[in-house]
Amino acid sequence: MTMPRTTKTITFSLPPEMAARVDAAMQGHGKSRSEFLREAVLRYIEECEWRQLLRYGEEQARERGFGPEDVAGLVEEYRAEASRPQT
Repeated sequence: MTMPRTTKTITFSLPPEMAARVDAAMQGHGKSRSEFLREAVLRYIEECEWRQLLRYGEEQARERGFGPEDVAGLVEEYRAEASRPQT
């Protein structure tokens, strides 16, 4: 009986110069190409999520008239909303 895959293969292309930079960077970190690109994609996604959180905080602050001293509470509110199950 074969075990199901724990990964999904995705194929994409890079310009030769970028591929060479990826190869040089991954070798410098002692990682495989797949491992290096997985980490890079994850970091990009996390950065996008962080920017989304910052935009949310800025919007909430403007709408409610809050200042920088109120940011911690807004972050807690957002996290509570994000952790609620979707209906």
